[in-house]
Amino acid sequence: MIYEFKSRATGSVIMTKPVAEWILQIIGKEPGRTGVITVAQMPGAVDALNRAIAQEKEELRAERRAMESVGPAPGAASDAEKNDTENDPYPVSLAQRAFPFIDLLQEAHRAGKDITWGV
Repeated sequence: MIYEFKSRATGSVIMTKPVAEWILQIIGKEPGRTGVITVAQMPGAVDALNRAIAQEKEELRAERRAMESVGPAPGAASDAEKNDTENDPYPVSLAQRAFPFIDLLQEAHRAGKDITWGV
């Protein structure tokens, strides 16, 4: 399933259901077939996303520091084995996923236009 976020001030931002619902949860909106983010709610939504992004970055830094301090485990996978996408140490971050949505929020806010979504 796909979510399409629209504003009369911008183009659309389209997301898969899991990503859209993750972002909606972060900004305090109930996922559903339709919804609206009012102009008044947009600054708070941007702040909530920026806080979540900062938290994720800090958690990733801490995880990497912990992995570096331990060092490779005996019999650790070779570089060729690490190419498996399930073991990708650099998954797509919240910052990468949320950037277009944050841009949508900021542009719609500047224009004074609500954002709506539909599934």
